[in-house]
Amino acid sequence: MRLTAVRRWIRDPLVRSMVGVLVIAGTLVGCASSPPGGGVQVVDRNQRDRVTSGQYIVRRGDTLWSIAFRFGWDWRDLARVNGIQPPHVIYPGQRIRFSGGATRTAAATPQPVPKPSSGPAPSTPVVVANPVPRQPAITTQPKPAVSQPARTPVTPVTRSASGWAWPANGTIIGRFFSNGSLNKGIDIAGDLGQPVLAASDGTVVYAGSGLRGYGELVIIKHSDTYVSAYGHNRRLLVREGQQVKAGQSIAEMGSTGTDRVKLHFEIRRQGKPVDPLQFLPRR
Repeated sequence: MRLTAVRRWIRDPLVRSMVGVLVIAGTLVGCASSPPGGGVQVVDRNQRDRVTSGQYIVRRGDTLWSIAFRFGWDWRDLARVNGIQPPHVIYPGQRIRFSGGATRTAAATPQPVPKPSSGPAPSTPVVVANPVPRQPAITTQPKPAVSQPARTPVTPVTRSASGWAWPANGTIIGRFFSNGSLNKGIDIAGDLGQPVLAASDGTVVYAGSGLRGYGELVIIKHSDTYVSAYGHNRRLLVREGQQVKAGQSIAEMGSTGTDRVKLHFEIRRQGKPVDPLQFLPRR
């Protein structure tokens, strides 16, 4: 008798509708649950090793160094493979290849020099065509500026034997892992707006937010071998082409592209991430 009553109750259209609503609501609550710790894991940082196939179409704001950084290349190798000569100018819409031998642009192809003729010189003048102007370029070298940017403060810093200094004060909350981990550098906790300092002398070769997972990012070229990167800033204080000194303020610490205020700091040697703690002074 009781079983028959339960069956009739389940068959009731109103009861079945209520049960369906409860199931859907439970599903939505489960989907909206926060991950452990309540933080949103916004981490990409291009978790891959050197890309060795395919191509990339240059967009406005890209530099040779930002593309090399994104795809795990040494900028010199990337320039050589694509036949990009100094001053390493790239253009919107240009195809950057990650495989094959070096290619040469039309402008870089030498023309054969004609041998001098033994006969009399021609009486008609030789007309030399003017070169066709190319579209505006994205330059990766310092641009001639009308006015120099205001120099930001330089903080006295302690350097290691190899010449590196800490880019910020704070506790290390994320360490470098070389086994394909997302973290290709170290993360330093700090306060919103805290100064971010250049870790060594060099030239700013990228300042922007075009690399996913890094937020507002600064990349500094220190030599043909080393570059350093400073991510998740609130505000950038330098621009591309600017010369900086170790200890100079280059940005304000922030949380762009991540879930908390911190500095993500990387050192790359010939395009490959290395552990910054092997270069920074002990503290």
